[in-house]
Amino acid sequence: MDKLAEYGHIIESVLQRYASIPYSHDEIDNRVIVDGERKNFLLMTIGWEGHRRVHGCVVHIQIIDDKIWIQRDGIEDSMTEELEAAGISKDKIVLAFYPSHVRPYTGYAVA
Repeated sequence: MDKLAEYGHIIESVLQRYASIPYSHDEIDNRVIVDGERKNFLLMTIGWEGHRRVHGCVVHIQIIDDKIWIQRDGIEDSMTEELEAAGISKDKIVLAFYPSHVRPYTGYAVA
């Protein structure tokens, strides 16, 4: 398995684990959406909280060139730690939710 396919498999596996955690109230589900061709991975929260519609992106990750760009990380435990624990090195992860002038100080890839 090439590295990019391995990264995609790891990302989807981590997101599926989070999606399987049930909400304790209301009619809310987590769903994983994968666009393998464009290498986009989303964890979405969808449902109803009483009369209020819930629909939002919790995590958005893209593979751009040979790096993993975390566009949004809305889980309590950091996605970066999950990806590192799965064997992806810091120099392959870009914290895209930080401005480019801040990224050199994060300890992760700049771009």
